[in-house]
Amino acid sequence: MKTKTLKKNKVNVVTLGCSKNIFDSEVMMAQLKANNFEVEHESQDEDSEIVIINTCGFIDNAKEESINTIVQFADAKEAGLVEKVYVTGCLSQRYKDELEEEIPNVDAYFGTRDLPRLLKTLKADYKKELIGERLITTPSHYAYFKIAEGCDRPCSFCAIPLMRGKHKSTPQEQLVENAKSLVANGTKELILIAQDLTYYGLDLYGKRTLADLLRNLSDVEGLDWIRLHYAYPSGFPMEVIEVMKERDNICNYLDIPLQHGSSRMLKAMRRGIDREKTTKLISDIRDIIPEIAIRTTLITGYPGETEADFQEMYDWVEAMRFERLGCFTYSHEENTHAYNFEDDVPANIKQERADAIMDLQSGISFDLNQEKVGKTMKVLFDKAENGYFIGRSEYDSPDVDNEILVSNDQFVRIGDFANVRIDSADHFDLKGTVVE
Repeated sequence: MKTKTLKKNKVNVVTLGCSKNIFDSEVMMAQLKANNFEVEHESQDEDSEIVIINTCGFIDNAKEESINTIVQFADAKEAGLVEKVYVTGCLSQRYKDELEEEIPNVDAYFGTRDLPRLLKTLKADYKKELIGERLITTPSHYAYFKIAEGCDRPCSFCAIPLMRGKHKSTPQEQLVENAKSLVANGTKELILIAQDLTYYGLDLYGKRTLADLLRNLSDVEGLDWIRLHYAYPSGFPMEVIEVMKERDNICNYLDIPLQHGSSRMLKAMRRGIDREKTTKLISDIRDIIPEIAIRTTLITGYPGETEADFQEMYDWVEAMRFERLGCFTYSHEENTHAYNFEDDVPANIKQERADAIMDLQSGISFDLNQEKVGKTMKVLFDKAENGYFIGRSEYDSPDVDNEILVSNDQFVRIGDFANVRIDSADHFDLKGTVVE
């Protein structure tokens, strides 16, 4: 029995998973709006006739969250709280048949490249003239900016190629026009994303052209910051770092998932690089830009990981002193190369190892943050909460990195830059004072 009147043609889009899913939801929302749907992102009003869930299917925890969300809205449909429930994204790309069998009261399931078919189901048109248009769900001053889809890498643990397909770059001209449009609407920071940024251009131009793209984006008037996420270490194009050094509006920041610090494990993971070459790459990057902030991610508990392998990674992290680091436990994913091996590291050991890495990184982060006390940094302010304006430096990405807090008795505007003197710091937050 309905508890309230549902708004006809109102769509609530719910996004789970990574920034690439956020981007996809924003594109979908622009298409829906152009078809005269009222569309909201993760609406709290509970009056939408239609719910579309954009799922993640990357690792066990993400899959569980996606399934729980589908069940939640399927139950809401049964209770008359919503008319239609549709599911799209990575989970339904990968497990469509199983989902249809297990949760049959969802109206339809779609894959990662099924937007035209989803729109047709809603009796809407896919408007090609809107390619590049999005309804931004992040604060308007920054936006995720996907430059390619899919991945050609053979990493043994990763299911992304199963869900996203082969690598496909977006043409430079289209990306530059998209960037200009975003900037015209108030975007100051573009966060470049792809499954692998460094592969950009190989399929279109026969060579890696990320550096060329960065130059062209950097020339967009009014674009203050460009940030790079998800670079691959093997075959890394060092020209990218040279461009980063020469262009003031390209942040001295690089997200480069390295996955492990043991050569034996890197070989097993089919990463195409060993510990020594990885160490040299990071050293070469830091030689060119000593102040760069490098973010990486690591995996503990990959099949066959011994205590010696883990200790090698631990010692390596201690020596490398990465500015930003996340650590995840291995997830045994069907139809990946690693699924052929026994998932032989117990869950509690995986977690203990991940916790040990993060405890180590916490100490490194504290030491590096202490070095910032007394310095003045350019800060972009994202939000205000709990008595503080909260922002980031060029060395920090939203939601995953350090935040800079300024008491709200000082005046700053959300979405604006200000110079902030750092007065104190702990493991992950810095506090400061706005200065002229």
